Amino acid sequence: MRTLLNVIWLVFAGIWLAIGYAVAGIICCILIITIPFGIASFRIAAYALWPFGRTVVRDPEAGVFSLIGNIIWCVVAGIWLAIGHVLTSIPLFISIIGIPLGIANIKMIPVSLLPLGARIEDND
Repeated sequence: MRTLLNVIWLVFAGIWLAIGYAVAGIICCILIITIPFGIASFRIAAYALWPFGRTVVRDPEAGVFSLIGNIIWCVVAGIWLAIGHVLTSIPLFISIIGIPLGIANIKMIPVSLLPLGARIEDND
């Protein structure tokens, strides 16, 4: 079931989200000071491709630089990404088959809001 949901997600939403996050990662890596944000964007892009069966885990040993980076990210991009995920999940919740996809879209909000100091792990 997880594989079927991932394939449906990939076709309808995942590929576009992953491309968007990857482009943001490339732009962030061009600018030297924003490389940590670029790496986080690539991590989110991989998560956006195949979200079912994976979860976001906060790293308890993330330091003060992750906190400062998350504050900057939240102000500049995170809040807008979270709003975008909420707005794109609303049409998915309207259709019966889209409900799991809407849940996956909502599940991406924490990592898109505060990406530094987060790891994406398999549920297994």
